[in-house]
Amino acid sequence: MIKLNLYNFKKDVDKNLEELIEALLDMQTKKKMYDFLKGILTPKELLEIPNRLQIVKMLKRGISHHEIAVKLHVGVATVARGSREIQKGSFQNV
Repeated sequence: MIKLNLYNFKKDVDKNLEELIEALLDMQTKKKMYDFLKGILTPKELLEIPNRLQIVKMLKRGISHHEIAVKLHVGVATVARGSREIQKGSFQNV
């Protein structure tokens, strides 16, 4: 039986996230960023991630959870998650 060491797992996840952030910061043009994202994300992820940004923007404009869900074809739970993140202080620069 393999025993998962959660501390090492979190450390690896943090390290991998740092590497992703560095790779994204290295993109100097929209074309490079576009090519990178098309290469690293699935077609579904390429739809979902920009939708998350739109959810945050719409929430900040005061649009209702239900209206956002209908307009973006996402679940209300997805919209609520964005709302919770805003309440935690995430997305201050959006």
